[in-house]
Amino acid sequence: MKKTTIALLLSIFVTEMTEAQTYTLRKCIETGLENNYSLRITRNEEEVSRNNATLANAGFLPGIDITAGYNGALDNSNSELRSNGEVQEIRNSLDHTLKTGIGVSWTAFDGFKISTTYKQLKEMQRMGETNTRIAIEDFIADIASEYYNFMRQRQRLNNYYNAVLLSKERLRIVEERYNIGNFSRLDYQQAKVDFNADSAQFIKQQEVVITSRIALNEMMAIDLVYTPIETIEGQIEIDSTLNFNDLWNGTLGSNAYLLLADQNSNMAQLDYKKIMSRDYPYMKLNLGYDYSYSKYDTNSYTRRNNWGGSASISIGFRLWDGKRRSQKRNARIEIENARLQREQLELNLKADLGNMWHAYQNNLQLLNLERHNVITARENHEIAKERYMLGDLSGIEMREAQQSLLNAEERLLTVEFDTKICEISLLLISGNIMDYLK
Repeated sequence: MKKTTIALLLSIFVTEMTEAQTYTLRKCIETGLENNYSLRITRNEEEVSRNNATLANAGFLPGIDITAGYNGALDNSNSELRSNGEVQEIRNSLDHTLKTGIGVSWTAFDGFKISTTYKQLKEMQRMGETNTRIAIEDFIADIASEYYNFMRQRQRLNNYYNAVLLSKERLRIVEERYNIGNFSRLDYQQAKVDFNADSAQFIKQQEVVITSRIALNEMMAIDLVYTPIETIEGQIEIDSTLNFNDLWNGTLGSNAYLLLADQNSNMAQLDYKKIMSRDYPYMKLNLGYDYSYSKYDTNSYTRRNNWGGSASISIGFRLWDGKRRSQKRNARIEIENARLQREQLELNLKADLGNMWHAYQNNLQLLNLERHNVITARENHEIAKERYMLGDLSGIEMREAQQSLLNAEERLLTVEFDTKICEISLLLISGNIMDYLK
């Protein structure tokens, strides 16, 4: 059974390594930016806002209408002449009128409402671009986090695999010595239990690795989400050169959420200008050219053609509409709210950056500590292994040395991943997450 279990574990591990496609973080990001469905939807929404930002939608351009109509009247009448009282009867009199024309209407001035509307449409276009940027930056942070999580789970799988090999070797030694009478059956049974426990842990970790791999493939929108992948980097590399002042200055100048808050503030001010435009007069121009054809059964003439152009200009001023005063007050409140929301966001970002910076600094210290712990645990394990081979160490003590090494490696992996997540978060807040594409 022991040989069968080892062969199964080896086949799982080696198959994953040989069939996997190799990815760097940059390749994962580039693939995801091109294929991810959520990003494609966001880009389409940005395109809609760009298409809407036109002079025509704002009302700058005139409207042109072509009209045509037909009117037919079937009448019966009795008419009494005043001169002699004779009654003149007309039955089934049919008159036709056909009319067509083209008209142009244009609002030449409406108190700057049209120009303000155009500015709003352009601002909405910029907001669409900002929303796309936010989606891209969040996606890069998410895929980077999953990429390094996949690296961590793969390294953990490798550690569990090494633990299985160590337990296998211990079981082999115990079995040989048990057969010659140097070890008790209890020692042999305990070695088998430990070996099976390590094997089960390895198999369970295989499931965790597959789950992370599928999540990464899903983010890259790869149809075959079960496709094995492998990372080029052997371990998580930490950037320990980040500077808090640079990060905060980057946040103030580049953070996409602050930029969106500024754009929301601009929109509130433009809404106020649109309301204020009602305090100005408006001027509208109309041009037209019409043609009509009429045919009569009872008129003094049988048919008539009319054609010609027309022009009109109207100037007006709305004295009172009952809502202007309250709308002005509400618009001023919206401007104030936009300003307060922007200031609150800046404060929240400063708090988030401060918390993440302290976590980053603490994790860097823990990282150095855990690296030294792993070195010490490996040395202790080698010493314990030598003493165990000589018979100076019990199986329980050997197992404790092995578990101590595995725990030290696990803590190191956890600290490396936590430090990397802090680094990713700091770059995201400061607007520098695109550095992962360089």
